[in-house]
Amino acid sequence: MISLGCRLNLSESEELRGLLAGEDNLVVVNSCAVTREAVRQTRQAIRRARRDRPDARLLVTGCAAEVERAAIAAMPEVDGLIANTAKLDPRAWNVAPVEAAVRLHTRAFIAVQNGCDHDCTFCVIPQGRGPSRSLGVAGVLRDVERHLALGSREVVLTGVDLTSWGHDLPDTPPLGDLVGAILAAFPELARLRLSSVDGVEIDPGLFERIAAEPRLMPHLHLSLQHGHDLILKRMKRRHNRAQAVELVSTLRSRRPEIAFGADLIAGFPTEDEAAHQANLSIIAELSLVHGHVFPYSPRPGTPAARMPQVEAATIKDRAAELRSAVATERARWLETLVGIPLEVLAERDGTGHAPNFARVQISPGTKAGNLVTITPTRIINGLLA
Repeated sequence: MISLGCRLNLSESEELRGLLAGEDNLVVVNSCAVTREAVRQTRQAIRRARRDRPDARLLVTGCAAEVERAAIAAMPEVDGLIANTAKLDPRAWNVAPVEAAVRLHTRAFIAVQNGCDHDCTFCVIPQGRGPSRSLGVAGVLRDVERHLALGSREVVLTGVDLTSWGHDLPDTPPLGDLVGAILAAFPELARLRLSSVDGVEIDPGLFERIAAEPRLMPHLHLSLQHGHDLILKRMKRRHNRAQAVELVSTLRSRRPEIAFGADLIAGFPTEDEAAHQANLSIIAELSLVHGHVFPYSPRPGTPAARMPQVEAATIKDRAAELRSAVATERARWLETLVGIPLEVLAERDGTGHAPNFARVQISPGTKAGNLVTITPTRIINGLLA
């Protein structure tokens, strides 16, 4: 199993491993198409997999298998494609339906939502994932229970557009209701975390839980995309800069330890230097310490691909500036955590995450899954230690 792209893909790949456990001569590439670079990496992964396993059956699923269907299918290394919307259906793989196996992970990723109903001008994900679909509360609770029984200490809720969870369910429950149901049903759950959220869709109940619930981790990754209002409008995003600033400011006033990250796009069509500077400045204004910076690349069939494009070299330079600004904020933030006791969830690689998602070096021999209190004394290669 080779998984590229988002946390939702990682979650789905875990389910596929269980579903396909008996298929020894099969290689599956769970692909990504969010950017042109992601498609290039998908192609590279396919070629590498074929070199490594020349006799295996190689199937491709995921967003690139939808958005770039003809091109991926034409690759000589590929034996077949599985529709993204059908990839968790045993019938698509011609295997018997079984209860999906779950491998023990200290942090369990649970996909509660898939697809997207929005029409951002740069995005092909609705083409690859289809419309928004929510897993009902009972199904989510079953998944959480399953992971907790295997020893997971932290649950991460994931989705393509996580904050749209519930919009397609009877009575349209908000995401805050799901978070409340999980916390109420599992008092033994030590940590609940959210993946990327759309700030404008945070409902009042979710806001209160982010602000005040100690088991909901003080770490929020915003689907921000840009810091300039005109570019946000051309992206067809549903928020402006002032709304993002107000959200972060209000949550930080309620919960000072909260850490923020964001997705940011460099070089969106029509982005001039003033717009880029606005994008750059929002990193410091919001103190973004986790950043996913995407150099813009035109995706087939999207409105943004028909807009006036920024030169590739300029996009590359602007992306580098954005990453550098995030790195500066992150370094400053890590310095403030030195000498502060942090409860860290130990993972298998000798590190762990604090509640605010700072990565911390842990003592050798610490058992994965243990929650340990560490007071860092220094920073080594971007890790608290």
